Amino acid sequence: MSAGGVLIVRTGTANLASVRAGLTRAGAAPELTTDPAAVRSAERVVLPGVGAFGAAAAALAADGLDEALRERVAAGRPTLAICLGLQLLAEGSAESPGVPGLTAFGGTATRFPAGIRVPQLGWNRVDPGPECRLLEEGHAYFANSYRLTEAPAGWAAAWSEHGTPFIAALERDGILACQFHPELSGGWGLALLQRWLTATEGGRGC
Repeated sequence: MSAGGVLIVRTGTANLASVRAGLTRAGAAPELTTDPAAVRSAERVVLPGVGAFGAAAAALAADGLDEALRERVAAGRPTLAICLGLQLLAEGSAESPGVPGLTAFGGTATRFPAGIRVPQLGWNRVDPGPECRLLEEGHAYFANSYRLTEAPAGWAAAWSEHGTPFIAALERDGILACQFHPELSGGWGLALLQRWLTATEGGRGC
């Protein structure tokens, strides 16, 4: 399968330069979009995220991208969510009480407990569960103060630990949602991006 046809959603808060550069290194030719129709029809879509949950959710809603992303994820079409992008797929975040997420799965992102350094900045181990097809053991770069602590039903999970265990990534069908930044995670992250770009909707690629 070709690695072309990759769209990066403009959230208004993400560092798009590093995401775009990482995907280019992985063999894609990504383009940026705020067009819901393009998000619905694209071969592959990337939802990046850096910054506040509420601001990113509002930007998606303002452009009508929220519903397009909900439909895409519900259909299992190839979508990569990065950092805040993972949290946006949940029901909400304690960072922005009352602001709904995309509700692709249940759960709310919560802040790391008191006494644990936040934000978590740097490398941490990723341990995928046996159901994961794209994720492999390794170390990834994280930059987060909030996290999910339970794996939603029907999703394969990889775990990490920063004071307490938390979700490092989730997989289902063509969806890969990473709390870490694969584009900043060296050769391990590059290989993960390449696997996602060439994977069939059910898992590993051709």
